[in-house]
Amino acid sequence: MKILIIGPSWVGDMVMSQSLYISLKQQHPDATIDVMAPAWCRPILERMPEVDNAIEMPIGHGEFNLKGRYKIGKALREEQYTHAFVLPNSAKSALIPLFARIPSRTGWKGESRYGLLNDIRTNKKSFGLMVERYCALAYEKHAMHDSSSLSAIPHPKLTVKSESQLHSIKTLGLNQQRPIIGMCPGAEFGPAKRWPDKYFAQVATEAIQKGYQVWLFGSNKDQAVTEDIQQQITPELRQHCFNLAGQTQLVEAVDLLASCEIVISNDSGLMHIAAAVGTKIIAVYGSTSPDYTPPLSQQVEIVHTDISCRPCFKRECPYGHLKCLNDLPPSRVIEAVEKLSS
Repeated sequence: MKILIIGPSWVGDMVMSQSLYISLKQQHPDATIDVMAPAWCRPILERMPEVDNAIEMPIGHGEFNLKGRYKIGKALREEQYTHAFVLPNSAKSALIPLFARIPSRTGWKGESRYGLLNDIRTNKKSFGLMVERYCALAYEKHAMHDSSSLSAIPHPKLTVKSESQLHSIKTLGLNQQRPIIGMCPGAEFGPAKRWPDKYFAQVATEAIQKGYQVWLFGSNKDQAVTEDIQQQITPELRQHCFNLAGQTQLVEAVDLLASCEIVISNDSGLMHIAAAVGTKIIAVYGSTSPDYTPPLSQQVEIVHTDISCRPCFKRECPYGHLKCLNDLPPSRVIEAVEKLSS
């Protein structure tokens, strides 16, 4: 088998998609697996042993560009792929495997994809978790009726490179003299996923007082958030809080998150990366639900409120009060830290 995967465009989804690649390799150990995805995904894919090649998708997320997709598909014909798995739900995402003339094209029923895919799965709602939906595609259609049809779901497991890890620690002026709590206070999806900065700062203060150090993770977009958290920590304790937002590449974040004893995170891509490197996770959920995209780690504490309007899966609070996050006190997270530390 020579397989082309049309991968997802979000960091967390890309991490979870590794479970599909593991499942495919378990069934077909000699298969070649290539993944087409945005350029920023390459560092993640390079840490997945099951992936042979990461192919950059030059067409932007949401852009149709029929001519460009035809050109890419035509160029891929010489690779002679035997199977394609299309993970996004859009019709346009299924065009390249069609143009590449890949004989078997598998994916879930979505946006008018009949004809584009020839192995369409229609019972998506029978699989509650996103990772189950990915893994179900690895099996024959008749064998997959619902989540009970699946054997144990293989968890994503990104490779950690100790040499790169130590280099990043040295380059960034970090140390491992105190146990590390990582915090991921951003959320690309929107503010309805972001636990308040002041709550993160309170937890960080408590953790430092108990002998931890805190590393704040995030992208350039999260710098204002992480700076605000750092500034809310008193000067005498601030020396143990390191702001890494915008200071690391994604591949460096993989290694540094693996250095942490515990990671406290909103429902975000970094949460899934932390889970995939085996870190203990405290996952904070606002508008989304752990019943769909939980962190796939062995030691997890999930915290959320139980107000009637959550989960709504909205980017912004439709009522403007963000009670699902504002009513979740720091004490809940501090208790989770103590539980995972014991």
